[in-house]
Amino acid sequence: MIPRPTDAADRYRRYLETLTPQTLDALGDHVTADVRFKDPFNDVRGLNAMRRVFEHMFENVSDIRFTVHGMALDGATCFMNWQFAGRLGKREWVFDGASVITLGTDGKVVSHIDHWDAAAAFYERLPVIGWLLARIRGRLAIR
Repeated sequence: MIPRPTDAADRYRRYLETLTPQTLDALGDHVTADVRFKDPFNDVRGLNAMRRVFEHMFENVSDIRFTVHGMALDGATCFMNWQFAGRLGKREWVFDGASVITLGTDGKVVSHIDHWDAAAAFYERLPVIGWLLARIRGRLAIR
């Protein structure tokens, strides 16, 4: 039986919101073997490559919370807006983003592309370069 796109998208949303290092083994239940995953730091293809991205995230960020605030579906394309929160070292790290997710006919994710502001969420928190980027952002902002 072919799953309805709304059911498949909701199932994937629930998986992402409860993702832990222990649930990574179930990633293949939700994405295709040749899935494309893209975010501001990675552009990978394949289940194992996507898993490595998530493993790397869990190795470097603790207390991860991923909360989907809204979801819309247009055919096989799902749009999710979300908030990511965790601890990077000793500092709280929180940012908002959006994902464009394409579902295959089997209900599995074929493509997951994350969009979020890496400068504001990450680079501006780094010593030296963060100050420079914040200054540039301030100069470009409308006053």
